[in-house]
Amino acid sequence: MSRTYGELSYEGLPPASGAWQEGDPVGSRRFLDVGPLTTESGFTFPDVRVAYETWGILNAAGTNAVYICHALTGDSHVTGPAGEGHSTAGWWDSLVGPGRAIDTESWFVVCANVLGGCQGTTGPASSDPDGMPWGSRFPTITVADMVAVEVRVADALGIDSWALMLGPSLGGMRVLEWLVSNPSRVRAGLVLGTTAAVDADQIGTHETQLSAIYADANFRDGDFYDAPDGLGPHRGMGAARRIAHLTYRSADELNERFGRLFQDGEDPYAWSGGKRHGRFAIGSYLDHHADKLARRFDANTYVALTDAMSLFDLGRARGGLEQVLGGISAPLTVIGIDSDRLFPVAQQQQIVDLVPGADQVHLVHSLHGHDGFLVEDDQVAGFVRIATQEALKLIQ
Repeated sequence: MSRTYGELSYEGLPPASGAWQEGDPVGSRRFLDVGPLTTESGFTFPDVRVAYETWGILNAAGTNAVYICHALTGDSHVTGPAGEGHSTAGWWDSLVGPGRAIDTESWFVVCANVLGGCQGTTGPASSDPDGMPWGSRFPTITVADMVAVEVRVADALGIDSWALMLGPSLGGMRVLEWLVSNPSRVRAGLVLGTTAAVDADQIGTHETQLSAIYADANFRDGDFYDAPDGLGPHRGMGAARRIAHLTYRSADELNERFGRLFQDGEDPYAWSGGKRHGRFAIGSYLDHHADKLARRFDANTYVALTDAMSLFDLGRARGGLEQVLGGISAPLTVIGIDSDRLFPVAQQQQIVDLVPGADQVHLVHSLHGHDGFLVEDDQVAGFVRIATQEALKLIQ
C-alpha cells in the first residue's frame, strides 16, 4: 500500500536503517575479527569485525591478489546477483569474473566493506560489546582508519602485497592512502574519478547533505535504531541523496533525459489551494533514488563516510601533496571521467603531475558524469584490463 511520508510516497515505509544486521541472511559475505583499533580521533574499538567477499584462488606464492576498494554507498558485493543477503547485484559485476577485465581464473580478488560501513563491517548500526548499536557514539573516522582495517584484512588472508589495488571515488582515496602509508604492500594502483585532497566546493556539498540529515527530527542525533515509532531519518537522507545525485550525474545528461518534462500523469501547473502538486520528471527521478538508498543504506554510515571524505587530504601532516605524491613509486593508472562535476578531471591531472609513476590521465568519455564509473562498462573495463595485464607481468 502506498504511504505518504513527508514529500515522498513509498510502497511501504522503509526500515529505520537499511543496514545488514546479525541474523540477516549472510549471502556471499565472509567475516573477520581483526582486533582492537584506535582511530585517528582517539577512539578505541574493542574489536572490529569486517565483512568481505573473495573470488578466484590465491596462488601458492600469494602473488596474484587484487584488492577492490568500493565507493561511498558500495560494499563488498562487487560481483554476483542480487538475492538473499544482497539487495542489489554486484556494483562492478561487468568487470570481475572468468574472462572479464579482472579475470578470476588468474586473479584472487578481494573486497571488504569499509570501517563505518553498514553491510557487515563494524559501523554505527553495529552492536557494541553490550549489544547496543553504536549510533551517536560512533566516532569520527578517516580514510587512514579505513586503510588500517584493510591492512589487517590482508594480514589475515596471508597477502603480503597486492598485485593491483583499484577503486573509484572514495575507493580511489583509499588506494592513494595505501600507496603512501603501505608502499611495500601495493605493487600497482589504479584510481578512477577521485582526488588527492577534497576541496572546498566538495566539502560544501558534503556539509549541505549532512545538514539535511541532522535536520530530520527522526535522526535523533544518530540514535534512531530503536525508535518507538520505528521511523528513521528517511526525509533527511532522501534530501542528502538528491543533492549528492545531482553531483553524480552531468547537467547535459539531466537536460537531455528530462528537460522540462512532467512526470507521467502529473502536471506541476495543476494548482490546488494555491500550491502545485504535480512533479517534473527530474523530481520523480530524484525521489526514486532517495527511496532506493533509504531501503539499502544507513543514515549514520552516510554521515560517517561523507565526513571521512571531507577530511581527506593525503598531504596533511606529510609535507603537502607535492611531497607525498612525489614519493609514490609504484605504477599508477589514473582515470578521469570527462563530464565528472564531483571530482573533475583537473584533480586527476594534479595526481598525474605529481606522481612519478603516472603517465597521463586516461579519459572515460561519458554523458553520465561521476557515475560513469558504473555506467561505462566497456571503457572502464578496457583501462582495467590493461592495468591487470601490466600487473601480471610483474608477478611472472
